[in-house]
Amino acid sequence: MKAKSMKWVKTAALFGAVLVLCYGIFYFGDYILNGSFVDWFQDNYVWTHTEPQDTSGLTMTISEINWPKFKMLILELFCLGALLSAALAAGAARFYGKKMSTRTISGAGRMIHSFMEHDIDADMVFPTEYAEIAVQMTQIKTKMERNARIMKEEEARKNDMITYLAHDLKTPLTSIIGYLSLLDEARDMPALQREKYTTIVFEKSLLLERLIQEFFDITRYNLNQIILEKETLDLSYMLVQMADEFYPILQKWKNSIDLDVGEGITVYGDTVKLARVFQNILKNAAAYSYPESVIRVKAEKDDKEVRVTIENAGKTIPKEKLPVLFDKFYRADEARQGNTGGAGLGLAIAKEIVVLHGGSITADSKNEKTTFLVSLPQI
Repeated sequence: MKAKSMKWVKTAALFGAVLVLCYGIFYFGDYILNGSFVDWFQDNYVWTHTEPQDTSGLTMTISEINWPKFKMLILELFCLGALLSAALAAGAARFYGKKMSTRTISGAGRMIHSFMEHDIDADMVFPTEYAEIAVQMTQIKTKMERNARIMKEEEARKNDMITYLAHDLKTPLTSIIGYLSLLDEARDMPALQREKYTTIVFEKSLLLERLIQEFFDITRYNLNQIILEKETLDLSYMLVQMADEFYPILQKWKNSIDLDVGEGITVYGDTVKLARVFQNILKNAAAYSYPESVIRVKAEKDDKEVRVTIENAGKTIPKEKLPVLFDKFYRADEARQGNTGGAGLGLAIAKEIVVLHGGSITADSKNEKTTFLVSLPQI
């Protein structure tokens, strides 16, 4: 109510100021300048002429307004007044609009700050006229809270993974120290037994190296930004070469790779990064495959994309766990059995690289068959 009264007072004051200004101009021209306005008007817009009188023979001076010229003066003054009024109205509207805009922005800023800082509903902070802003801020706040929750969960998984890896480091290290101590103390140990202990130390050393590498993967993932160096590459040759490289790893459990890859399948991408994608997927397939089973790799293309499927026979992944397979630091607890589990970064890194190439990666698991599908744009 008070604000409305002040608005009327300001309007009345504006009209009063305009009237005073007009009267001041008239007073200045007619009194201060000694009637110069009247003289100017008479010289320009009044006709003066003499007419003889019928009876006396005298002449009479008659003054009358030059109406055609006076009408043009009125038109010019009207146009000038209209222009001045429009200019004043535009200036006032601009000033008022700027003032109201500043006030609106300041008010909206205070409301947004209050809404973001406190756990309250949007309709308790934003009035009805701010309904659209309320909806948008609710969406932004929900997204920020979801991202914060994801980051917190990711950090918790990362800390758990570091704890697990630190614990796992003790096992091979203890074995290495123990067997080396035996080899050092028993210099006359039979050659066959010495060879057995040396082999065990070597295997435990490899395990220790892998665990240390996982520590590096955890730190590098957050420190390094993946930058692509693209070129045209022969995907068929890459997959054949990779199958050969995995032969020693697969022989431990008598697994094998069945390749169904045509010749001349090319993509435009980063050779090193895409090789890491398929290495990570194949490592995952090798780690979770049943012994003596076959890992099937198939590549095909059409006019739009190249599709690579990697299928392994192993324990079915529960449906509810499929969406989080590509989350950073995700690894099911049972994956730790047999030292098959890594730091939970392999599939997350693979997905990030594939997405940067404009492609997609998905996983499906049913009937003890797990299939990864990588789709890349066709060049």
